[in-house]
Amino acid sequence: MTDEPAIRTRGLGREFAGRWAVRSLDLAVARGELYGFLGQNGAGKTTTLRLLAGLLRPSAGELAILGLDHGRHGRALKQQLGFVPDTPPLHEYLTGRQYVALVASLWHVPRRDRDERCERLFALLDLADAADELCKGWSHGMRKKLHLAAVLVTAPAVLLLDEPTTGLDPVSVRRFKDLVREQCRAGTTVLLSTHVLDTAEQVCDRIGILARGVLTAEGTPAELRARHGGRSLEDVFLAATGSGDGPAAG
Repeated sequence: MTDEPAIRTRGLGREFAGRWAVRSLDLAVARGELYGFLGQNGAGKTTTLRLLAGLLRPSAGELAILGLDHGRHGRALKQQLGFVPDTPPLHEYLTGRQYVALVASLWHVPRRDRDERCERLFALLDLADAADELCKGWSHGMRKKLHLAAVLVTAPAVLLLDEPTTGLDPVSVRRFKDLVREQCRAGTTVLLSTHVLDTAEQVCDRIGILARGVLTAEGTPAELRARHGGRSLEDVFLAATGSGDGPAAG
């Protein structure tokens, strides 16, 4: 078992038209860890996830996932990665089951494994009744759950989730939390972004708070609260993002 982090970045940055969306990001996420990004809209969470997923090229710094980088090991790395964006792209005229089968075929998942995983995930995510309906009629929350199921059928070693609970009802949120913790216990590394403080506090091993593209605070929920005099995670977040009256986080 290697001690090399599943995700590591050094000085990672991304610039858009003279504005740095992410700046000097140093990050190390251990294998099997569930790490959460908190931040306001525009803080750099989605940009960071897209950099890690290989959808954007860094303007500065470097990153490695499972010891691989997108430049030299793009094909091998993509086989190990799963990315669920905030608005998943789906084929409108495929059924849910057909969509999962398509994704599984692109990742060369054996049919038996695909079918077993698909049925289990559809049951866990409450998609079984709609599995044979066309995706064009599905709600945003159902689309997000379907894309998550399709990604998990490929059994990624590293799972990137952008605002995964947006659009989900309370029952689905609870099932999602249980599912991602199960994935981590099985050895999957999960990095998620969220603006829902309760979700981050309940499921994440560690949390990083981004403000204007900079990582301003990092630690376990208990560590973050302790550094701020035992205050709530909400107070820590407001201080770390400069949104409250508390001291700025270091």
